[in-house]
Amino acid sequence: MRILFVASAPMEYSGIRKLTKIRKSQALACDWMQSGQMGGHDVLLSANGVGWARAAAAVDAVCAAFRPDAVVSTGFCGALDPELGIGSVIVGSCVRGSTVFSCQPLSSDVPHTRGVVFSVDHVVQMAAEKRALRAGGGSVVEMEAAGVASRAQALGLPFYCVRAVTDAAGEDLANDFNRALREDGHFDTMRIFRHSLGHPVARISELIRLKANCKRAAQTLGDFFADCQF
Repeated sequence: MRILFVASAPMEYSGIRKLTKIRKSQALACDWMQSGQMGGHDVLLSANGVGWARAAAAVDAVCAAFRPDAVVSTGFCGALDPELGIGSVIVGSCVRGSTVFSCQPLSSDVPHTRGVVFSVDHVVQMAAEKRALRAGGGSVVEMEAAGVASRAQALGLPFYCVRAVTDAAGEDLANDFNRALREDGHFDTMRIFRHSLGHPVARISELIRLKANCKRAAQTLGDFFADCQF
């Protein structure tokens, strides 16, 4: 199969790239791309920033030169289900954005949960909002899958969504990531750092913890895809 993966940032692929025999970087209209082979499949890994529009643009940019057999939205997410821990892998049963998109199932012996992925237009930072989304039936929340799903549907391509948890359902984030999100779909790291200095004990420790959580989540994504059957 020829499989297109879409995430928001290259770091979300750190576990997946360990499985991939990289051939070359791609020069397409997307922030970052690499192609290679993984598990007998030809894959193209893409990252184009945060949000529906950036993710949808990545699909269009790739499909202009690389016609995939399937599209996978992947990367990190926030838990809505309190049973989900850091690094838990979620295989989407559907994605709920401005509409509902169905997802193809995936099988793997690596522990994972199948559930509803809420795709929204902002970083969900407060536990109260997570509880409200959970009441609406969501398992996890993220910011790109609806954009990927909409383009996959328009192109008639099978769509999968696989995410790994980096923040827990009951957790309030001390750092304001929404204020640091630039128009180009990337976070202003210096703005986050300057903001963290206002309350360094809570905010800097949170940044350190989130970095470790992201590393763990990226590894569990790699473990899942290493054993995954499309």
